Amino acid sequence: MKTTEMSRILFAASFLIFAFASTNAAGGLQLNFYDNTCPGVSKVVEEVVANFISRAPTLAAPLLRMHFHDCFVRGCDGSVLLNSTKSRKAEKDAPPNLTLRGFQIIDAAKAAVEKVCPGVVSCADILALVARDAVHMLGGPLWNVPTGRRDGVVSIANEAVAKLPPPNGTFSKLKSIFASNGLDVKDLVVLSGGHTIGMSHCNSFSGRLYNFTGKGDRDPSLDKNYAAHLKIKCKPGDNKTIVEMDPGSFRTFDTNYFVNVKKNRGLFQSDAALLTDNEAQSYINTELEGSSFLWDFARSMEKMGTIGVLTGTAGQIRRHCAFTN
Repeated sequence: MKTTEMSRILFAASFLIFAFASTNAAGGLQLNFYDNTCPGVSKVVEEVVANFISRAPTLAAPLLRMHFHDCFVRGCDGSVLLNSTKSRKAEKDAPPNLTLRGFQIIDAAKAAVEKVCPGVVSCADILALVARDAVHMLGGPLWNVPTGRRDGVVSIANEAVAKLPPPNGTFSKLKSIFASNGLDVKDLVVLSGGHTIGMSHCNSFSGRLYNFTGKGDRDPSLDKNYAAHLKIKCKPGDNKTIVEMDPGSFRTFDTNYFVNVKKNRGLFQSDAALLTDNEAQSYINTELEGSSFLWDFARSMEKMGTIGVLTGTAGQIRRHCAFTN
């Protein structure tokens, strides 16, 4: 039996045990929070996601990234979904978020939910559910999504620039950002594994190809043959072309990302940075040698989903995800 197939079987069994034992979650969130106020909300969201991802599977990765970028700035409060106003530039218009895609799926899911239970389910919860369901459609784990988040009313572009892990980040920088959000080195490695799906624009990594130290050189930690391949696709100054983050496997949620990182073929400098730390390297080896990646990714996503959540009477339940009420 293949490793990925065995890992899915083990994950499914473990998930049932974990879900049975976990009725409450950190930050005041609860599994099945909407059972009395909007029963079936998860099914409504799942159907919307399935409709989109079945036709455009490459949108799964951007939706995962959107959830990630939401939680790392002001917590998982849906602030990444807000539009800019005349007086303030919002997170979605910050440089790290200009390539985010899939907002139409969030809007569609919100509209579908509003039809059956208006003013009840937050955009922050919908984003968390959408990200989980989209990843699952590409073979990823179906992790628990405790709900009860409220929507934030503030979104500031500069905060996204300051708080999101940069693609050229050193290990110490990445570790510090994750730690500030209650996530450890294992979470850093495992969540980096999300790069197993999706695409990236050339300008997110072209500095590794052409001018790494300002002398027209390439990043020595990048495999030279892989660099040569990337140069064929990405010319200097190219900010439009996109390439696979996990070549040959970018539509399948698997451990191939870690295989590439070990071969010095991680696309981003932040991927290569994982090899500069012994603890991180140990976790990479664990994910490659065992069958725990799906389980580990699910647990880290559950931790991430509780970062800085608003609950109770804090924030609001937006009527439209792009605007405050």
